[in-house]
Amino acid sequence: MVVVQSGDELGEAYRRRVTEVYVRSFGQDFVAFSRDTGALADAFEHMLLLDRFYVALVDGDPAGLASLTEGDQTVFAPRWREIRRHLGPVRGLLCYVVIRRWFMKPSDGARPGLAEIGFVATEPAHQGRGVATALLRHLLALPAYREYVLEDIKDTNAPALGLYAKLGFTVYKRRKVRFARRAGFSELLSMRLVQDPASQSRSQRSPGTA
Repeated sequence: MVVVQSGDELGEAYRRRVTEVYVRSFGQDFVAFSRDTGALADAFEHMLLLDRFYVALVDGDPAGLASLTEGDQTVFAPRWREIRRHLGPVRGLLCYVVIRRWFMKPSDGARPGLAEIGFVATEPAHQGRGVATALLRHLLALPAYREYVLEDIKDTNAPALGLYAKLGFTVYKRRKVRFARRAGFSELLSMRLVQDPASQSRSQRSPGTA
């Protein structure tokens, strides 16, 4: 059974474990700074804003995560000295700059009331077991939002694109990226979902464990 809770509900006791899920899922974005996921987790553990993340638990263990923000909110609060302490002065500085430039910039059209979902990830051992589906259904049932976006999904990420489409998201923007082909993809897609009140009510009544 998948149980979804907000990061602030789980509290600081789960910070390291949530960070490790993030690093294992997105460590490829930071291989230029370290291939050691333990070192990356050490460097990043302080910066995750837990109240901006939702965590899927299987038997009490974090099995997946997703972030949710609106307006100019961000999911990270990095401290340069802490990152430098674990990655070194040169790579630490470069990593800090990349995080601030690429992962803390509000997306185009960001505004209050528009929920941006990001960093959707499932631990390898739990893939194919409905973890990401449970996370997204939980977010789509939140009463504060009707409109959601998912930004900059690689066009080669067929499982994610298929899941988002199944939940009702449609592509509204395509963005060419310089040197994208070297990284193995062609363009980045953004998707949007606007729920009507009736469908949201049904989501709230359905369990988030499918």
